Amino acid sequence: MEESKLIEMIKNNPNAIKYINNPTDEMKILAIQKNGLALEYIDNPTREMQELAIENNAQAIQFINNPTEKMMIKAINDGWINLEYIKNPTDKLIKLAINQAGWAIQYVHNPSEELQLLAVGKNYDSIKFIKEPCESVQEAAVQISYDALRYVNSPTHNTELIAIKNDEKAITFINDLDKHKILEFLKVNILVIKYIVKDISQDELEHVLEETLADENVEEKYVRDFLNCSIIDKNSPIMPIDKIMFIYKYGSKKAKKIAVDEKLKMI
Repeated sequence: MEESKLIEMIKNNPNAIKYINNPTDEMKILAIQKNGLALEYIDNPTREMQELAIENNAQAIQFINNPTEKMMIKAINDGWINLEYIKNPTDKLIKLAINQAGWAIQYVHNPSEELQLLAVGKNYDSIKFIKEPCESVQEAAVQISYDALRYVNSPTHNTELIAIKNDEKAITFINDLDKHKILEFLKVNILVIKYIVKDISQDELEHVLEETLADENVEEKYVRDFLNCSIIDKNSPIMPIDKIMFIYKYGSKKAKKIAVDEKLKMI
């Protein structure tokens, strides 16, 4: 077939280069300029061809055996997902990708704690791509959103406490729930009661409340949540406790001060 016809064929379909025996450099460059991924069908491409291919489509990096750093940077700048096509990327390249999206961590083998933290800091749910996240990484992720707990197979107890403290709904992601954990969780977030009220007695709840509210460092949110929790109330058929009297009897000075303030709001 005449060269002019082959060139016309490539203009219409760059991948046609695959079926042309001994294509000229002109044909190769034309195909690449039309579709960078056509690099896959070109034997022994020159650096110029490789650069043209990446310029057209950064995913062409997957067809380059020994890309230059400039090529790799270009590929990642065009899309973090292209990290998948780079063998043994340096930390510089990995950080470049993670700074775009934490999910890029899925393409990193045995990421360091630093890279894990960088990833979850960018997208908390990128923790689902880390097989055994460090404790600090677990804690950082659930600090951003309790929802991260659903992606951690074996969370540390402290990670669970942080998630529960941030949002009581986190308890729905804890599989090995036992009485000890329930009582610990109630100490950091009283609203957990909504999910486990059938699993504890009133005596057990009152013991937790006595210990927590008596602490001079009890958090303001905890006291206010306790006072506004409808499940716990002197007229409640489930957990009948006179909350104001309870704080008056067992609460620290700080707890009593918050209770007075909260009561005034209700007037």
